[in-house]
Amino acid sequence: MASPTATRGNTGEAAVLNALVRRNLPVLLPFGDGHSYDLVVNIEGDAFLRVQCKMAWRRGGCITFRARTSDHGHGPQSYVGVADIFGVYFPPSDSVYLVPILAVAAFEGRLRLDPTRNNQQRGVRLAADYEIDRWTPERLSELVTDPSQTSSTANVSQAAGSPLS
Repeated sequence: MASPTATRGNTGEAAVLNALVRRNLPVLLPFGDGHSYDLVVNIEGDAFLRVQCKMAWRRGGCITFRARTSDHGHGPQSYVGVADIFGVYFPPSDSVYLVPILAVAAFEGRLRLDPTRNNQQRGVRLAADYEIDRWTPERLSELVTDPSQTSSTANVSQAAGSPLS
């Protein structure tokens, strides 16, 4: 029987896989364990997007997820350079978010669900900006060709209202 941690991870990975497949994106599954990514999406021909799947929980007015690897004897490690995007599953709303690795802090990712109490807007990552339907294949391919292009919500927001085709 799988551990509770493995079950949560498998649930998150399955939800992200399902969301990608439902949007007609070709998804590859790496063979075996120990990869720094869980899924690979074939974007427009020969571009491959490495997806690290994460389960999220609510903390305050934010969706929160771990943005580093678990300690497997090497200490916690960043995903920078070894994965391109987080596929984040949030069970309470059955939602999937795609968050570029460079768009979040090294240890914890946060996407704001509720407005800030002090009306702060600078540096706030709104969950709505990262919903899976906000991404087009073209925007996803930019993560592969130039990861720095989508490291801020301003760049992600350009895809607003553009469902994946």
